[in-house]
Amino acid sequence: MVLAVNSVDQTIANITHWVVGMLAGLATLFLTLGGLRYLMAGGEPGEVEKAKGALRSAAIGYMLAVLAPIIVGVLKGLVGA
Repeated sequence: MVLAVNSVDQTIANITHWVVGMLAGLATLFLTLGGLRYLMAGGEPGEVEKAKGALRSAAIGYMLAVLAPIIVGVLKGLVGA
């Protein structure tokens, strides 16, 4: 049985796509949890702050998902791959 080996560029692209998918999935989870916490807070300041923290985490996750391909491109340029 022969295993096919991708080029280094294809392997990096595959890993980048996988990481972007994971980041987007986690960000969506945090967005959902933050929204549910906000709805269930009932105006309690501590719970509202926890919900806002989850929503901030979701925003950071989405930003990282968008920036991941750019960061990988910059790193590839620095390494020369």
